[in-house]
Amino acid sequence: MSTATTKAQLTYRLTQYAHGGGCACKIPPGELEQMLGGLDSWTSSDLLVGLESGDDAAVVRIDGDRAVVTTADFFTPVVDDAYDFGRIAAANALSDVYAMGGRPIVAVNLVGWPRDVLPLELLREVLRGGMDIGREAGCHVAGGHSIDDPEPKYGMAVTGLADPARLLRNDAAVAGLPISLTKPLGVGVLNNRHKSTGEVFPEAVASMTTLNAAASEAALAAGLKAATDVTGFGLLGHAYKMARASQVTIAIDAAAVPYLDGARESLRDGYVSGGTRRNLGWVQEHLSATVGEDELLLLADAQTSGGLLVVGEVPGAPVIGEVLPAGETSLIVR
Repeated sequence: MSTATTKAQLTYRLTQYAHGGGCACKIPPGELEQMLGGLDSWTSSDLLVGLESGDDAAVVRIDGDRAVVTTADFFTPVVDDAYDFGRIAAANALSDVYAMGGRPIVAVNLVGWPRDVLPLELLREVLRGGMDIGREAGCHVAGGHSIDDPEPKYGMAVTGLADPARLLRNDAAVAGLPISLTKPLGVGVLNNRHKSTGEVFPEAVASMTTLNAAASEAALAAGLKAATDVTGFGLLGHAYKMARASQVTIAIDAAAVPYLDGARESLRDGYVSGGTRRNLGWVQEHLSATVGEDELLLLADAQTSGGLLVVGEVPGAPVIGEVLPAGETSLIVR
């Protein structure tokens, strides 16, 4: 929580003014793909990453060694503290650029705010949190757009730069390599508990406000080619998208996956979002598992500002599985 906590912040619980929270509010992946099916946009050979693979951001070549990476991400409050909400949403938006192997250079704010319900003082704190994350990332935060909205929402549209020959893509996974995960899972169930009870989980906030810059740089330094960030579709959903785009099978060792303290207890106590259950339902027919439903729900837990799922070894990150040749199923959990 911000050291400059105000009376307004103590009075208003931001999560109570939204129907859901964070990346769990995403349109379900199956519905999203059905909606996008058949839509065509103008493309050229300079569009290096577009709609086809469902990657984290679009990438367009500028010239021989430079490409623009562009993305947008926003959501409803995932925590009650306005400053922390701003930091989390900004870190999450910047993550898409890091997931492509890029470096964010400028961002603009995206704001929806119930101006007759919540004081503008709180919105100021949200924006301050976003600006502080931008400063930490070395990314300019320059203006943006706001609307009067029944629910509070915040995020950013981000532009970055990358080397077109050194991108991290979700369609570049090859069999025979290990898979690393750079942040623990569990923020979904912990955030759902926070929304329901008001309990605060500092470890979850610290994870969500940690930039994926170092993980991205480490992956590039190791010469790795395939990665995606783990957000609203959960580890299983994003792993499935990578397996499908790369035409491989991804095997996950459930015992090797790290979790935040309290995540298993929150699952046991029933704090599972509808988004998490939809994630599991979406991948179920593409999944072969020897673990129970509780374990699968944790692996499908809708993350907000999660880590990178990287094909290859990243120093300091646990190896949680491997890439196998394409088989009867796209995902194996054992």
